[in-house]
Amino acid sequence: MKKKIGVVLSGCGVRDGSEIHEAVLTLLAIDRNNAEAVCMAPDIEVPETNHLTMQETGARRNVLVESARIARGNIRDIKDVRAADLDAVIFPGGFGAAKNLCNFAEKGAAASIQPEVARLLKEMAAANKPIGAICIAPVVIAATLGKEYAPQVTIGTDAGTAAAIAETGSLHLDCPVTEFVVDKKNKIVSTPAYMLAEHISEAAEGIEKAVKAVIDLI
Repeated sequence: MKKKIGVVLSGCGVRDGSEIHEAVLTLLAIDRNNAEAVCMAPDIEVPETNHLTMQETGARRNVLVESARIARGNIRDIKDVRAADLDAVIFPGGFGAAKNLCNFAEKGAAASIQPEVARLLKEMAAANKPIGAICIAPVVIAATLGKEYAPQVTIGTDAGTAAAIAETGSLHLDCPVTEFVVDKKNKIVSTPAYMLAEHISEAAEGIEKAVKAVIDLI
C-alpha cells in the first residue's frame, strides 16, 4: 500500500500561485519514493499576475482551477480532505502560499490562514503526521501552528521573513539551499528552494532530500 502524501497547491505560477518547478519537483520526488501524491487546493478566487510583466492584470483566477493545471486535473478541493486520508502533507512554495493560502505576504506574523488550510494543518499536527514546507510555505506552518506547537522551520537566510516567523512563536533556523531542517518533535520538514536557489538543480536537491525526510517520518 503506497503512502499517501498530500500536496497543497496555491495556484499556478510563482507570483500568484504555486511555484511550478517546486510543485513538479515535489510530485516527482514523491513518486520516486514510491508514494502517491494527493493534490489539493482551496476553491477561492484571487488576483491574477501576468508572468511576462510580473504585474497584476486586474483579472481574477480560481486557485483550484489553476492548480489543476499542475496536477493534470487529478486534484481535490481541500475542504473534502481530512488528515485521516493522508500519511503526510507537503506545501510547495510560490507567492500563492503567502498570498492565497494565508495573507502572510501582507500581514506578516498577524496573518490569517485560509480556513480549510488551517483546519487540515491543525488536524495533521494533532495526529502527529509529518508536514513538509518548501520555499516561502513554512510561513503558512508558522502562522497556523506557531502559538501551539512552536515549530522549527527554515526559509533559508532572509532576515526579515525569519523575524516575522519568530513573531508567530515559531523558531527559524538558517539553512543552505541544498539542505533541509527537521523539527523531529513536531515532524515538520522545510527547505529553502527558490528562497535561495539560483538554479533549478539547487532547488531540486533540497526538495528531493526534504520529501524523502517527510516520507521517512511516517
